[in-house]
Amino acid sequence: MIHEIVFHGQGGYDWHTIYNMPIWLRNFTFKKLEEHYKKQEEANNKSSKQLKNTKEIFRPDIKSSNVYNASMPIKK
Repeated sequence: MIHEIVFHGQGGYDWHTIYNMPIWLRNFTFKKLEEHYKKQEEANNKSSKQLKNTKEIFRPDIKSSNVYNASMPIKK
């Protein structure tokens, strides 16, 4: 549990702080981190499902400037 809090705390906690933390607070912190990452995973899954359901491919609306006119003969 100490490793999980330190690793998933993203630098917010060091090992000594978590080790010396009261057990009830360590459990609370662990549960809050667990809830956060579950919500984040659900949101990612939801957005990926929405992208899979979209069949249309969106392309940018770019008009060609026709800089090189192909109909003109090349002069030598």
